[in-house]
Amino acid sequence: MSAEPDGSAADIAAGTPTAHGAPVLSATIRQHPSDFRVDEIDGFEASGAGEHLLLTIEKTGMNTAFVARLLAQWADVDGRAVGYAGLKDRHALTTQRFTVQLPGRDAPDIAALEAMATGHGQSLRVMAQARHARKLPRGALAGNRFVLTLRDVVGDVAAIEARLQTIATRGVPNYFGEQRFGHDGGNIDKALRMFAAPRRRMDRDQRAMLLSAARSALFNRVLAARVDAGDWDTGLDGEVWMLDGSRSVFGPEPLSAELDARVAAQDIHPTAPLWGRGTLRSTGEALARETAALDDSQALALREGLETAGLSQERRATRLQPGEMQWTWQAPDRLQVSFLLPAGCYATSVLAELGTIGNAAARRSAPDAPTGG
Repeated sequence: MSAEPDGSAADIAAGTPTAHGAPVLSATIRQHPSDFRVDEIDGFEASGAGEHLLLTIEKTGMNTAFVARLLAQWADVDGRAVGYAGLKDRHALTTQRFTVQLPGRDAPDIAALEAMATGHGQSLRVMAQARHARKLPRGALAGNRFVLTLRDVVGDVAAIEARLQTIATRGVPNYFGEQRFGHDGGNIDKALRMFAAPRRRMDRDQRAMLLSAARSALFNRVLAARVDAGDWDTGLDGEVWMLDGSRSVFGPEPLSAELDARVAAQDIHPTAPLWGRGTLRSTGEALARETAALDDSQALALREGLETAGLSQERRATRLQPGEMQWTWQAPDRLQVSFLLPAGCYATSVLAELGTIGNAAARRSAPDAPTGG
């Protein structure tokens, strides 16, 4: 796999067709931080004892990495002593948990931390604190609750509400959000350069981000092909299935009336590959779809880079089902939508099925970190 990549780097991060038809609205989001509220759903209770301080923090105007650095400065510890489960960006009102390792030490003054973070459109409040036995690892959350306010909404109300009902009932394609790929998809170019010079020294977090972007782009390619074919939420011959609410997979096995019923009931979901070493688990038509979607020179370069980096083949569901989805009209041109998503899934995948939604925050500054986690 030594072919020179072709096409623009942004191409492989784009090309994400929608599943439910033409747009039904145009709107703007993030005119105010509170228009995009994200609250982590805790995956566990604090142990009550240990050398880590577990903090629940509500913040605006700061992304997760910034708060982690602030916590390290506040506690006078190395940055590696701070843990968090998911990434949240600064153009939102978010609540998430952090741990700070303080062996044999009392916690510094919380008021001092809150004062350090105040000003210039930033705010931070500690909502809860407790001792905990271990550092908070990435992904250690049950999901995220979103409350999103769309302003300047233009569209037929009946058509908008019909689309919302379709999303609530049928779900949406489980794309990785554009935030994963950096400004104008630049993380794909960076990943290709990293793969071309594997001995170049790079910060571990930066390397992990670029590996994730490459893997996510390949997944989106396969999912886009399935959306185009209309089978992103139904079974193919040779399908590998994921149990709803888990990362457990099974198959492939012959399609049957029982499998058809289970996928229709959303007890199981089709999957697509998260690329790495090893043989694709899918067979038959599913395998053919996956390999055809990833056969151009740029995709081959990303595949080879991920394999050389030592990642193993994994799977991700192609369908995302928002939980507890509700909506209300706060004004004729202002719509509030709320829902739950599992960890690692993106609210942008839900919004994309409604129509064209401008990001007011993006017009003020470049994107910084994913809204999800």
